Amino acid sequence: MNRLALACAGVALIAAAGAGLVTAFAADGHHAPIYYQDPDGKADYSPTPKKTEDGRDYRPVMADDDAHADKTPAAPAGGDNRKIKYYRNPMGLPDTSPVPKKDSMGMDYIAVFDGDDTDDGTVKLSPGKIQRSGVKSEPAARRMIRSVIRAPGTIQLDERRVSVISMRSESFVLNVADITTGSHVAKGQRLMEIYSPAIASAAAEYIATITSKTTAGDGLYGRGSRQRLINLDVPDAAIAAIEKTRNVPTSVEWDSPRDGIVLERSAIEGMRVQPGGVLFRIADHSVVWALIDVAERDLGNIRIGQTVTVKARSFPGRDFTGKVEVVYPEINKETRTARLRVALPNPEDLLLHDMYIDAEIAIGSDAPVLAVPDSAVMDTGSQQAVFVDRGEGRLEPRDVKLGQRGDGYVEIRDGLTEGEPVVVSANFLVDAESNLKAALKGFSEGAKP
Repeated sequence: MNRLALACAGVALIAAAGAGLVTAFAADGHHAPIYYQDPDGKADYSPTPKKTEDGRDYRPVMADDDAHADKTPAAPAGGDNRKIKYYRNPMGLPDTSPVPKKDSMGMDYIAVFDGDDTDDGTVKLSPGKIQRSGVKSEPAARRMIRSVIRAPGTIQLDERRVSVISMRSESFVLNVADITTGSHVAKGQRLMEIYSPAIASAAAEYIATITSKTTAGDGLYGRGSRQRLINLDVPDAAIAAIEKTRNVPTSVEWDSPRDGIVLERSAIEGMRVQPGGVLFRIADHSVVWALIDVAERDLGNIRIGQTVTVKARSFPGRDFTGKVEVVYPEINKETRTARLRVALPNPEDLLLHDMYIDAEIAIGSDAPVLAVPDSAVMDTGSQQAVFVDRGEGRLEPRDVKLGQRGDGYVEIRDGLTEGEPVVVSANFLVDAESNLKAALKGFSEGAKP
């Protein structure tokens, strides 16, 4: 029994000594513990005394503890003497600590200083972080914004410059000039010679009226007979020959009604032609159409009379210029494109029917507009924002409304004023930093109650 009492007394003495030591530490602020660490050296810390699950006390760590010097984060660059509010998880997890700490992988928690998480909506970055991340600013200024719409297209014939030569009465082709498909013909050039009983009958009637000496006014009846020849599409030169010679022609020479290229020749010597039968089709290529398919999103930038530059793939390095004549009132539902019609002068007949082309349409503002570089805008699709540099490392996120783009700039229609500096590089890093700080702030505020 004496041995048992002696042992109990020894335990009590040691406990009292330990309590006295802690009291002495508490009395001396210099030697007071700054936090408590797991007794097994694990990365588990507590700002107040704590016990493990098996009842053992956490080990107190002093401010001048040499072992602690290897665990604390490095001093901030530039000798930052601001007060540290708390430490946040280095991997961005919503975990904070009031004392220096390491995560499960041994990485030091990051110190958060007073002023880094302000309540005015700005993001506060230290000068060292700004320099390391490459944050640069540029003032919003007024600029002329120009851009180019590029679209494919094809060359088509001008519908107004195509002539079809067909017979309006039963006829016979007596002979055909040495003209083939693809030949270039001039207006008034002989194409063929035909015989038509209906034309011969109308010519005889016309000659009879103009040679009559009656007093019944041959002019009226003569005009009717001449109109019959016109209705049969007899060339003016043939009607003039009838009036001059007063002879009924056995055949009529048919001439080309315009300058152009023969697209189709169906006339064959000796053939019989029914009314409406097409013998020649001639097109004038001096002016052609460029049909251009423009994306639906670019349609709002197109207007009638706008200049278009066309590049033919067959003639690299050469440009053809024309004006927008028509914007067709429909959208192709498969390609979601709108079609434009551009009239192109083609004096050398270089642009051919169905030729592929590439069109460029210059668009932009007619006057300077407030603009910032494209890289300054954070665009999520439904929201656009920029970071305004307010100095001293403070960056304010600002919602903006955008206009047209071009030359590496984007128009700002609302949200900025001229001269305000905006972040133009590393803004994604700034955005990530602001989102992280907002999450940590919300976590810490939710944990306080």
